[in-house]
Amino acid sequence: MENIIEIDGLYKSFKEVKAVQNISFRVKRGELFAFLGVNGAGKSTTISILCGQLKKDAGRVKIDGVDLDTDEDKIKRDLGVVFQNSVLDKALTVRDNLESRAALYGIYGKEFERRLDELADLLDFKALLSRTVGKLSGGQRRRVDIARALLHKPKILILDEPTTGLDPQTRKLLWGVVSELRRTEDMTVFLTTHYMEEAAEADYVVILDGGRIVAEGTPLQLKNEYTGDFITLYGIEEKQAALLGAPYERTTNGYRISIQNTATATDMILKNPEVFTDYEIVKGKMDDVFLAVTGKSLMGGEEK
Repeated sequence: MENIIEIDGLYKSFKEVKAVQNISFRVKRGELFAFLGVNGAGKSTTISILCGQLKKDAGRVKIDGVDLDTDEDKIKRDLGVVFQNSVLDKALTVRDNLESRAALYGIYGKEFERRLDELADLLDFKALLSRTVGKLSGGQRRRVDIARALLHKPKILILDEPTTGLDPQTRKLLWGVVSELRRTEDMTVFLTTHYMEEAAEADYVVILDGGRIVAEGTPLQLKNEYTGDFITLYGIEEKQAALLGAPYERTTNGYRISIQNTATATDMILKNPEVFTDYEIVKGKMDDVFLAVTGKSLMGGEEK
């Protein structure tokens, strides 16, 4: 699978603040790529450079074979961006917002009407077309934000924390749309998110901290490298957990034991059957990976 985004040795500073420091990565065509980090890690700076909104200090950016320094306008036409905060005009209707945006890409008349119908069906906002954006709920506005980014059928959809604050039903709808576009149009999706369950579905993950890449790989590779499995034991006393000889912590209803892998769990169970009367084994999660790599955790869009 060929690379559609190639970043090499990217730097960006704001006076004494080194926002991005020598980062390099690849995004393959058609994949879901997750770009993770707490606020201030360098995610938004990198995206702004990709979109041509910020000038890099050094490094190389190529998108679909085109160098950013050579043809910035071509690159912008290949991108659709959904920013953290809505960029829709609250005083205009949904239709007017999308029509004015489409005009920037030379999409008018019947061509616009066809594309509007497609997106309104896909994102379920046909009933909202005549409503002013200022009167929409957060979930409704987010659907229109995504439609705005998709008007010109971009090759790459950049989603900058697209589901923060949304209800579960709207999140499910939006991810269904993203999956459909990847399947039918081979669209590449570049995602930043604070929801680790979304990152766990990515094909490839890059984790930033302090403007540098501190870990990267598939979710499975990262889990295998940075976290193990966990056994939660119920109905036991702390002295029993301690006797197992592995790191543990108290949970609401029992004790959580950290182990290297499932084989370790099997051995532990066979040697201590009297302790394992009520238990469950779970794989490490992306939250655990992020904490192990950065020393920080992400929950609900905030650094903890």
